[in-house]
Amino acid sequence: MSLSFQIHSTDGPARRATMGLPHQDVETPVFMPVGTAGTVKAVPQHLLERLGAQIILGNTYHLYLRPGHELVRRMGGLHRFISWPHALLTDSGGFQVFSLNELRKVSEEGVRFRSHLDGSSHFFSPEHSIDVQIALGADIVMAFDECTEYPAERARAQSSLELTLRWARRSKDHFEAHQREVPWAKDFPGKSQSLFGIVQGGMFADLRRECAERLVEMDFPGYAIGGLSVGEPRAMTREIIEQTLPLLPQDKPRYVMGVGYPDEIVEYAAMGVDMMDCVLPTRAARHGLLFTSQGRLNIKNRAFAEDQGPADPECSCMVCQRYSRAYLRHLMAAQEPLSAVLNTLHNLAFYLDTMKRVRDAIAIGTLQGLLARVRAREDSRPGE
Repeated sequence: MSLSFQIHSTDGPARRATMGLPHQDVETPVFMPVGTAGTVKAVPQHLLERLGAQIILGNTYHLYLRPGHELVRRMGGLHRFISWPHALLTDSGGFQVFSLNELRKVSEEGVRFRSHLDGSSHFFSPEHSIDVQIALGADIVMAFDECTEYPAERARAQSSLELTLRWARRSKDHFEAHQREVPWAKDFPGKSQSLFGIVQGGMFADLRRECAERLVEMDFPGYAIGGLSVGEPRAMTREIIEQTLPLLPQDKPRYVMGVGYPDEIVEYAAMGVDMMDCVLPTRAARHGLLFTSQGRLNIKNRAFAEDQGPADPECSCMVCQRYSRAYLRHLMAAQEPLSAVLNTLHNLAFYLDTMKRVRDAIAIGTLQGLLARVRAREDSRPGE
């Protein structure tokens, strides 16, 4: 097994640990910026390094369509192709195929779908998803699953769960037969990618339990909770996470996919989540929403037109140390590309610094105090 997971300290259910991967050891709990098409939008890799990003995501569906996984394989894998020598994770493409709705048809074998780019027809099976992810060469890859929509009737969630479990077994069998084909195999002798299983089951606690227990029997090196942030109320998201986490092995990393706001990532880390990702900090940045120690800030607000202060007076990121709120607002109003760059840099710095504070708080046993302060800040939201 190429993944190791060493827990250093705990604070209630929260764990501070080191996850050992072929390209880099990752300190957890960790927030993972999303780099859908081989780029975290608007941010070059050397600045991601300066921000302290340890691991970023690539999207199997998008990279399969463009530039193509075989091209990436010929380039030596995604690490070399995008010049990111650190840890990488790829999703299975299941969520993106799920989101295509009218452009997809699900069967036992897999999913036939039409490209959102040109309408061309494609087919993803568990085996093909794994083949694409092996060609991309991320340190962590995900089993192919069916994401259950919200709301979903119990019968629909049960059927989707059963399909996900069968696909998980097929993903694992195919991965174990072909994992040595990863492009960087010769550079890291004796090491390989690690495949995570994904817990589905809709918003039904007993179905989540069934899925978790059966996935644990398959013995994956890590487990994700999927099918959240699909339109359900926030309280329901929290409830599903809280009910599912205790069902997953304590000695393996636990990943909640697609979450969340700054207070949510602190809360979920306090519940025992080790890994989280979300497009929110980058997407919000492009629309002028900044996350700060004083709450959420809409930098487009006219009140900031002559504000010479930084976006966040308590932030030490490269943006807050140099640029004013007035300038950031001007860039948004003028639709300058630099606006997306600077806003995104700040938001990612805020998320990554927040998770560093979580790790430090776990180490000294003060996580609940940090969580209380973060909740109070989010409740106020003075700048939104």
